[in-house]
Amino acid sequence: MFGSTPVCVVLSMDFCNLYHMSTSGDADVSSPVLSGVPVVAGVRYAPVVRPGRPPSDDDDPTAAPADPSAEDERFRAAVTAVAARLRDRATRTAGPAAEVLTATATLAEDRAWLGAADKRIGAGLPAERAVREAVAQFTDLFTKMGGLMAERVTDLQDIRDRVVAELRGLPEPGVPLPDVPSILCAEDLAPADTAGLDPALVVGLATSRGGPTSHTAIIARQLGIPCVVAVGGLDVVPAGEMVLIDGTAGTVTVAPDPSAAADAVTNAQRADEQTARWSGPGATADGHPVGILVNVADGAAARAARRTPAEGVGLFRTELCFLDRDTEPTVDEQAQIYGEVLEAFAGRKVVIRTLDAGSDKPLGFAGQPEEPNPALGVRGIRIARDNPGLLDHQLAGIAAAADATGNQPWVMAPMIATAEEAREFAAAVWRYGMTPGVMVEVPAAALLADRILEHVEFLSIGTNDLAQYTMAADRMSADLAALTDPWQPAVLALVAAAARAGGAVGKPVGVCGEAAADPLLACVLVGLGVTSLSAASAAIGRVGAKLAEVSRTQCEEAADAVLACAGAAEARTAARAILG
Repeated sequence: MFGSTPVCVVLSMDFCNLYHMSTSGDADVSSPVLSGVPVVAGVRYAPVVRPGRPPSDDDDPTAAPADPSAEDERFRAAVTAVAARLRDRATRTAGPAAEVLTATATLAEDRAWLGAADKRIGAGLPAERAVREAVAQFTDLFTKMGGLMAERVTDLQDIRDRVVAELRGLPEPGVPLPDVPSILCAEDLAPADTAGLDPALVVGLATSRGGPTSHTAIIARQLGIPCVVAVGGLDVVPAGEMVLIDGTAGTVTVAPDPSAAADAVTNAQRADEQTARWSGPGATADGHPVGILVNVADGAAARAARRTPAEGVGLFRTELCFLDRDTEPTVDEQAQIYGEVLEAFAGRKVVIRTLDAGSDKPLGFAGQPEEPNPALGVRGIRIARDNPGLLDHQLAGIAAAADATGNQPWVMAPMIATAEEAREFAAAVWRYGMTPGVMVEVPAAALLADRILEHVEFLSIGTNDLAQYTMAADRMSADLAALTDPWQPAVLALVAAAARAGGAVGKPVGVCGEAAADPLLACVLVGLGVTSLSAASAAIGRVGAKLAEVSRTQCEEAADAVLACAGAAEARTAARAILG
């Protein structure tokens, strides 16, 4: 899934020079191979297509508006139109795509940046210039804040371009619709662009920025599109050039030999056909059971996932019920949303995560203060400290949905760091007659897993945040993508610690982070003692089919080898040597 190959071009000279030499015939060199971080497995060979350029500021009006009040109304109308289109797209998709589109629409109408633009318009700037200056102000602020707030820079710049285009009467910027199946290459992609992709025409994704948990990566997994991020040298590859993308190895080969590229695609298709034949249940080749579960965010995603071999839901993200609202949803409203997922998987395991807001997913009604480092601030279960009714109302909604559907869910809390927090959460869940568990995203929770398991019945490891906090590396930073790779032995050592604690008391320990979507890493996780894996729908078949090829002993041998490695690249190589 995620690569640890250095985020650079593995070449002995400057890429641009080598690229021109290889295409001009002046030298006999191999096709340039660009390396990045693999996100979604798969091999595709197709021409490059690139997003259209955003509206240039060269054509923005410069004269002061005759009527600042009317200019402000024009600006507000443009913002409303952009936000409405984003919400409309959210209603026509599901899962993480709907969630990020809704969050982007909320950001488009954020009072802070709108107020900054209003102030500039009132001072005599045209709306277009006011938008650019206001966004630049907050882009600089978010970048300095770092962490998850820095992730919103691409979103905010996308909003800027859409609003300016609306003000100038231009077509909405974004990804063009290719005439033939193509590989989309870009510096980065906004959620609105990625969520609207047609997998039949955009058959591969490669970006020069972003990380394995960026919006592009998350939605690519949902769509099942082979994807590599943080690719060095990608920006100079022109539109129309033929490339071979390998989402397993994390490479983009420029102008490869057509015959060799076709063979690579054919071999990958054979593997895909084998994957398609896997129908579950999850188990190793020698019959060791492993729960293969799915991540969902709403009822529509759950109903779609029900058509896969997934045995249940390992992560139901409930944020979509809360985002884009100025008031807290009622217990009845929440119960209806939760009930859709419980009904879709009637009689099967469903693990519901309580509200994981804060940081990059602010709540309009929770009174959250601005924080210098939101990733380390009030997020997840910590929001309940100042808003105790939020958790109680959510648990009441979940319990009501369980009563209505007859499906009793497991309920877990995000961002638990201490055994005391686990005890308090478990007591609240038990009061409603449900099974409590916690997310292991903070290294402290992994280190004290035995004490936490004295109070809860299961653990679920979120490898995205666990990697970020373990390695002290922003998970969105392309420069640090190798550090946030879940193959890092330090991260896997914490996974092993949590799994051992669960095994010692006979309580299940699953993984619901993006690491569970990597078939090879999934085998290593099983070898570490993980009992279930939960991933995006598109990854279910690959993970299940790979596990069915290997024995439990092989998984354990691979886990031991990985833990003895010095880094992520060595760990991946060691696992391949044992697991194939």
